Amino acid sequence: MPTSSRPRSAVHDLLPADPTVEALRAAAAGCTACPLFADATQTVFSSGSQAARVMLVGEAPGDQEDKAGRPFVGPAGQLLSRALREAGIERAQAYVTNVVKHFKWVPKGKVRLHQKPSAAEISACRPWLDAELGAVQPDVLVLLGATAAQALLGPSFRVTKHRGEWLDTDLAPRVLATVHPSSILRAPDEEARTLAYKGLVTDLELVAGALSEPG
Repeated sequence: MPTSSRPRSAVHDLLPADPTVEALRAAAAGCTACPLFADATQTVFSSGSQAARVMLVGEAPGDQEDKAGRPFVGPAGQLLSRALREAGIERAQAYVTNVVKHFKWVPKGKVRLHQKPSAAEISACRPWLDAELGAVQPDVLVLLGATAAQALLGPSFRVTKHRGEWLDTDLAPRVLATVHPSSILRAPDEEARTLAYKGLVTDLELVAGALSEPG
């Protein structure tokens, strides 16, 4: 499990003595470690089995995830599931989570617009992610987008420079950063979306190849 010199978070007081994924999910349901819980419907912790060999980490839940209580169930999640299938990975075989477990949003009429979590919110939530890494101990860790990558690899990390590379870190035996699926949906036109999607599939094919190697 990754170690850190970060200040103690309120989350530490919630961590179960036996931090299995199920125990962590149950404990996180009552998390109030940062102000985001006040405007969220519920904690959105993770999906997938503790026995999963690949762990995917995104930024934070969105509107549909906040309502469903599961990560990556909206349009970005559907795109991720399709990319995983094309790369040869069944989503059911993956453990999927986010660096922040509550939906951050601002109202615009009747719509709740997603907001990027702050450094303080990411730091407050980090013990949950450290505990997940310790419980799952994935063979391959995939960081989806800049927020996830910088949360775990440092603020100077650039996904645009290092995407699709195996990274030298003790977080997991194999660590790779790639784009967040939502960035593909925000591409300016169909050609750009197609190109960005193919890049995501190519990165995930590297993951599939690593998972197929003999243990």
